[in-house]
Amino acid sequence: MSLLSNLTESLSHLASSETLRRAWSLLRHAPGGGVLMGQLLGNFAPYTGTIRPEVLSLEEGYTRVRMRDRRAVRNHLRSVHAIALMNLGEVATGVAMMSSLPEGLRGIITHLEMDYLKKARGPITAECRAPAAVPNERREYDVQADLTDESGQLVARARARWLIGPATH
Repeated sequence: MSLLSNLTESLSHLASSETLRRAWSLLRHAPGGGVLMGQLLGNFAPYTGTIRPEVLSLEEGYTRVRMRDRRAVRNHLRSVHAIALMNLGEVATGVAMMSSLPEGLRGIITHLEMDYLKKARGPITAECRAPAAVPNERREYDVQADLTDESGQLVARARARWLIGPATH
């Protein structure tokens, strides 16, 4: 079984912070490791894979994720489509939030909104910091991801609410 298959199987059982960080520690220095980590996320959450995310950085409660500008994510105005940007914002908030969770907690998004500030062209990078979750407590957390273009200009801002609570099987 390939490394990617092993990691995908591990994530499919429970996308725990430990599993995310372990996968990133294995992939971060490998050639194309950020792309592989994005594929892993896309295997876990198939719709996320439609934007082909590339993980640039992942720490406890923090992530930077990039999406290339390609025809499949563009709109009729030759800029990145609003929903592709929202997908990038959602994956950034989700990875940041999930990477901050103590063992035994899991999360689900309950609200997502976007502000579109300018046309998005070229590679877009989403950056998000999430708070540490309280162990054994069911609670909602609001997190924000800023999406910037190659020049560092803010093109969109995602605000997500994640419901975090004890994992029950």
